[in-house]
Amino acid sequence: MAKSGPNSAVARSIREGTRSRIVEAAVQTIKERGFAATSARAIAATGGFNQALVFYHFGSVNDLLVAALDHTSELRMARYRAAIDSVQTLPELLAVASEAYREDLEGGHIQVLAEMIAGASAMPELGPAIAERMTPWITFTEEAVQRVMAGSSLGPLVPSGDLAFAIVSMYLGAAMLTHLTHDSAPAESLFRTGAKVGSLLELVNLRN
Repeated sequence: MAKSGPNSAVARSIREGTRSRIVEAAVQTIKERGFAATSARAIAATGGFNQALVFYHFGSVNDLLVAALDHTSELRMARYRAAIDSVQTLPELLAVASEAYREDLEGGHIQVLAEMIAGASAMPELGPAIAERMTPWITFTEEAVQRVMAGSSLGPLVPSGDLAFAIVSMYLGAAMLTHLTHDSAPAESLFRTGAKVGSLLELVNLRN
């Protein structure tokens, strides 16, 4: 039976702190060096710890990189949820998406995501794990779409699941192209156009 008490609580806190430190070092290494150069040695050098800790706490570098993606995704999901909390219309939702995308770009989340997707082409075993982590984003987007389209005459014409999948797919495509070209202007222009189209659709809906 596992021991409990102050000592075990301290040990657990230390262990969780070490894991967090390793994950943060992995995120920073992916941002700075890219997927191909993100080895246990490189991560350890970034974080200033022994590379053996990577394998002790995560088993493999791939498992650590998936944990790093989880970490950035959780932070961004919390930000997105807070951002759309008061959103009521499609134009507002698209405006929030545009601003959040810019934050993702500046904060490096897009770089981490793009590098992980690119890495999956070299290591197919990563593919299912990354795809699985896109599901909560599709669900989140569908919930947001359903809320802003509720009561709209456009709602029955566009299945929320299809629209959510399209939005997430567009985001991933824009992220990959921005990462490859190092030029965010086309993606930002796309979001601006989307906001304009959303406003026009909202106007049509009001007239109907």
